[in-house]
Amino acid sequence: MSTFVIHTVTPGGPAGPTLRYDNQTSELTNLQTGQSVVRSIAAVQPASQPFATSKDTPARKDSPRVLKISLGLSCNYECEYCSQRFVPRAAETNPNEVHAFVAGLDGWVTMPPERIEFWGGEPLVYIKTLRPLAHALRRKYPGAGFSVITNGSLLNADLNQWLDDMGFSVGISHDGPGQHVRGPDPLDDPEKRAAILDLYRRLAPKRRVSFNAMLNRANISRAAIQQFFTDLTGDLDVMIAEGAFVDAYDPGGLALSLPSDEAQAFRRTAFQEIRQGKADRVSGARDRVASFVNSIRLQRPASSVAQKCGMDHTDSIAVDLRGNVLTCQNVSAQSIAPNGESHRIGHVSDLASVALRTSTHWSKREDCPKCPVLHICKGACMFLEGSLWEASCNNAYSDALPIFAAGIEFLSGLVPVYIEGDLPELRKDVFGFSEQVKPYRERPPRVFPIPVVAA
Repeated sequence: MSTFVIHTVTPGGPAGPTLRYDNQTSELTNLQTGQSVVRSIAAVQPASQPFATSKDTPARKDSPRVLKISLGLSCNYECEYCSQRFVPRAAETNPNEVHAFVAGLDGWVTMPPERIEFWGGEPLVYIKTLRPLAHALRRKYPGAGFSVITNGSLLNADLNQWLDDMGFSVGISHDGPGQHVRGPDPLDDPEKRAAILDLYRRLAPKRRVSFNAMLNRANISRAAIQQFFTDLTGDLDVMIAEGAFVDAYDPGGLALSLPSDEAQAFRRTAFQEIRQGKADRVSGARDRVASFVNSIRLQRPASSVAQKCGMDHTDSIAVDLRGNVLTCQNVSAQSIAPNGESHRIGHVSDLASVALRTSTHWSKREDCPKCPVLHICKGACMFLEGSLWEASCNNAYSDALPIFAAGIEFLSGLVPVYIEGDLPELRKDVFGFSEQVKPYRERPPRVFPIPVVAA
């Protein structure tokens, strides 16, 4: 079942009309009138549809538009929910491997990449490898965007100048007021703090720096995160990337996942912060609301939805310096996926034989095709299975539902409070107003505690 009946209220007022939403066609209609809730732009079909990869029908890879280079998984910090925490390490890379890697690129990269990402672990642990590698790639692909994500603890004035001169965009991983839950805080060290702020001041005017924060059960407020970085930088336009709820890659992530009795309280907080404009600098809220709104306006079909990370695309490739092609940048050639397949999915010397058998596209999972927030969640992590997948799915659902509600309110002026469909009860009751929601089947409810937002 891909259609859902959505019961709504008007903010600060009585029950609103009932809507019908189809997650396969992105149609949102008034159930009573049969009319579309919004004036749709002409429905579009994607130029190319993502391949539904699975163990039995693996996706392939070709010349990368996005090239992700894993320098290794070593890190000078140990964070509680790191996706790489328990990943078996391959042998460390070193500067001597740079020449052979760059020299071999012409054998499998037929068009210059649009973007090259340099990954760790903590990538700046590998600075002796990163510097010659970046210089060689900048000469070879002068038009490519460069990016790196760092915990910020190894920055200094010389390194900041180099990152700026090389044209890097830099994401600084930090959870704001919840950093103490994640791990060590470089902002507690005056020298590290000064270096982070120096880099920010260099790159912020060029829109090439962000703070990358994640939500977890001990850090649920995007508004608090946004305020933290506004206060830190003094910049009202500070960019905060990511901003979604953590996936449960391991026991640490599982422990920081949302228990069922906390899910609806989180949704209420997230929804109010979005609609009050208190999370407008957090891309995990702002951009996903805009994307969902446009999916309805453009009537994007579900068949156009790729995985959240984009690593199911044929032109997104993660490799190490030895040419091993990996599921993604968060694994190694020595690690095994939950489905028993190696995360080493091939080698660049034989790109035609690369096969993404480690991952499962959302369309191959039981619940994703019949989920109302499919266009927002996009299937969560594509290689998780079992209890870790279930926890990640629950996190992603509660994370996406306030965005779903905010998008529909933006389009219609109505707030979804109850979703009828093939869903567990906890997923139907959007904000936990269960006693008021139950009468929907017999009579309209009275007034819901959804305040009006001042213009």
